[in-house]
Amino acid sequence: MLTYVEGRNTQDIDLIMALSSLEKLPEIKVTKRDMYFARGEYEGLQIDILLTENPLFDEIRQKYAAERHFQERNITTATVEGLLLLKLYALPSLYRQGSFSRVGIYENDIATLLHDYQVEVEDLQKELSRHLSDSDMVEVKNIVAEIQRRIERYQKGSTSKQP
Repeated sequence: MLTYVEGRNTQDIDLIMALSSLEKLPEIKVTKRDMYFARGEYEGLQIDILLTENPLFDEIRQKYAAERHFQERNITTATVEGLLLLKLYALPSLYRQGSFSRVGIYENDIATLLHDYQVEVEDLQKELSRHLSDSDMVEVKNIVAEIQRRIERYQKGSTSKQP
């Protein structure tokens, strides 16, 4: 997010990697792990690891990654489309967990990316439909529609204020 959204601040780093690659990094102290996620720590920095055992995460690693310049070096990051897929994929679970503050952050990230970049949301929804249940997809589509209405209200409001 830091490479795409100005002013976005975060306290952690998210990585997409295979479990076999994670196991080759003893400097990352894994504190929690399940089938598709791991959480680790490196010198006080929290690292959230999205494991490629999840087909969507692996697809993002392969299809939705690009080199970006960040902090005086080039690093491979998720594209805007990849970030949107990750954020939209996570939202139904965050709602079920009742994590209101995280839902707000994710929805704001989605809104900012959709506002700032030209993205074919329908294509992303087709991609997500292969990885989410039908009921989760209905929820994602409703959330996206609500965010798009919010963006439209903002755009109408910002153009009407100009002389």
